Amino acid sequence: VQLQASGGGLVQARGSLRLSCAVIGGTFSSYGMGWFRQAPGKERVAVAAISWTGANTYFADSVKGRFTISRDNTKKSVYLDMNNLKPEDSAVYYCAADRHPLGDYARSQTYDYNYWGQGTQVTVSS
Repeated sequence: VQLQASGGGLVQARGSLRLSCAVIGGTFSSYGMGWFRQAPGKERVAVAAISWTGANTYFADSVKGRFTISRDNTKKSVYLDMNNLKPEDSAVYYCAADRHPLGDYARSQTYDYNYWGQGTQVTVSS
C-alpha cells in the first residue's frame, strides 16, 4: 500500500490550500484515514481524521472551524481543505491509513495507523 500526498505549498496567512492523498493498493474503502502534521522540533500530531464509513470525523482543537476532511472512495483519496491558514499551521503534513479500524471511529493517535505517505510541506507566511 502506498500513500501519495500532494497539494502543499507556500500561502499567505488567511489563505487556503487543499491537500490530497491518493492510496495505491489495498482496500481504501475499509481504511480509516488521518492527516497529521509535524513542525520542526515538534512531535507529529493529528490534525484531522475520518472513519472508514466517513460518518465520523476528528479535528484538533487548533483547526476546528477552519479545516475540513473528506474522502472519495471512488478515487481512493482523502482530502484536507484548509482555510484561514495561520503561520502556526506551517508544517510537513502526512496522510495515514488505518487498515484495521475497530469500529467506525476517527482515530487521532499515530500508533493507530499502519501506512504513511511521504509528507507535503505547508508554509504559511504572515
